[in-house]
Amino acid sequence: MDLLRILIAILLPPLGVFLQVGFAGAFWLNILLTLLGYIPGIIHAVWIIARR
Repeated sequence: MDLLRILIAILLPPLGVFLQVGFAGAFWLNILLTLLGYIPGIIHAVWIIARR
């Protein structure tokens, strides 16, 4: 299941984080990072998924 979340995080980083933590602070941070740059959003999403 984590592999699927990581693939989703690469395509749509906020969705990957949402599937992992819901509407927590990490989700909103990931939206901000994705808006500032796609790569930081991907890195943050993969980090959140791998950490839990």
